[in-house]
Amino acid sequence: HLPVGFTDDPFDKPPCRGCSSYLTEPYVKCAECGPPPFLLCLQCFTRGFEYKKHQSDHTYEIMTSDFPVLDPNWTAQEEMALLEAVMDCGFGNWQDVANQMCTKSKEECEKHYMKHFINNPLFASTLLNLKQAEEAQHNETAIPFHPADDPPRPTFDSLLSRDMAGYMPARADFEFDNYAEWDLRDIDFVEDDSDILHALKIAVVDIYHSRLKERQRRKKIIRDHGLINLRKFQILERRYPKEVQDLYETMRRFARILGPVEHDKFIESHALEFELRREIKRLQEYRAAGITNFCSARTYDHLKKTRAEERLKRTMLSEVLQYIQDSSACQQWLSRQADIDSGLTPTVPVASNSGRRSAPPLNLTGLPGTEKLNEKEKELCQMVRLVPGAYLEYKAALVNECNKQGGLRLAQARALIKIDVNKTRKIYDFLIREGYITKA
Repeated sequence: HLPVGFTDDPFDKPPCRGCSSYLTEPYVKCAECGPPPFLLCLQCFTRGFEYKKHQSDHTYEIMTSDFPVLDPNWTAQEEMALLEAVMDCGFGNWQDVANQMCTKSKEECEKHYMKHFINNPLFASTLLNLKQAEEAQHNETAIPFHPADDPPRPTFDSLLSRDMAGYMPARADFEFDNYAEWDLRDIDFVEDDSDILHALKIAVVDIYHSRLKERQRRKKIIRDHGLINLRKFQILERRYPKEVQDLYETMRRFARILGPVEHDKFIESHALEFELRREIKRLQEYRAAGITNFCSARTYDHLKKTRAEERLKRTMLSEVLQYIQDSSACQQWLSRQADIDSGLTPTVPVASNSGRRSAPPLNLTGLPGTEKLNEKEKELCQMVRLVPGAYLEYKAALVNECNKQGGLRLAQARALIKIDVNKTRKIYDFLIREGYITKA
């Protein structure tokens, strides 16, 4: 046991047994006496101090922290002093830490602490192993999305802010029953209340509690299912084939009953079933065609694709025959098809027998987000008749997906943007030309 007044703190050592002075490193510890440890300062040790069973010829240890641990220029004593200073002054107050240590500068303290105690690869690998071990325990099936972590903060009067009407970013919550507290503002329990009045006030409080529970229930559903970040939720939902998306929409009302994880497992299992059924159908098609190996199957798929292209050309020919009586319309249609084949946006609109004119360019004056567009983007929004706010959101979604995938195909862009396919193609071609995205 340590003497009275001393603790297990390594900086709180008992005094010298010889002169009762405060021990400073280096000092001597007897290797044969104790516990408690028999400690002597260097002055008492040099004059051969003896006490009870302790003799001057006992073996001993020299206690010092004057040796490097993590850095050749930092002793163990300085490492302990740095940790104690950070604990006393707080992380980030490096000037106060340096003042308390006295032996190192502010920059040295910050650089050493960040290198060896924050960004140490040994600690990072240990944390990574712990994280992987924890994930391995719950690695039953793939979960398409998780509860929202960073709530979106849409700019005022943007398209996203209108889609999320009633959403409060500071609370990461939607407005629901915000006036529930109004019923309580004038209630005051006093001793001279009648029994009926007291029961009425209690009933009002119970009603308020039920409204609080409903508010909490709705907030929990929104958070657990990741519904705060609605755009992210919709993009993740579009990963599935059309049939699974229809099932997702139908089963959405039951998600709050199953819970987020069980609901995701249910959808994932049906997506897997859909993939298996599609693969079985493909194999059955091969078998019906008399194909018995995958080499022949690849040839069959190539010929099937070629027939589909030929069928499309015949359809295009029939469209040409419809315009053949009107030479001007025929020339416009051929120019448009040539632009499409060369990968460019068609500039000549197709004339129709109905005499309808194309819509005039969109006037961007006063529309929110116009100031964020360059001249080419403004021209695109005018010709495509797309409001700047929607264009900026579509552009951000396509650029993010392109960065993730390393390239983007037109079919993927159409899956991300649920608008008219012709507008999607014009946006896609424009972003390709300007270098915002690249083709896969």
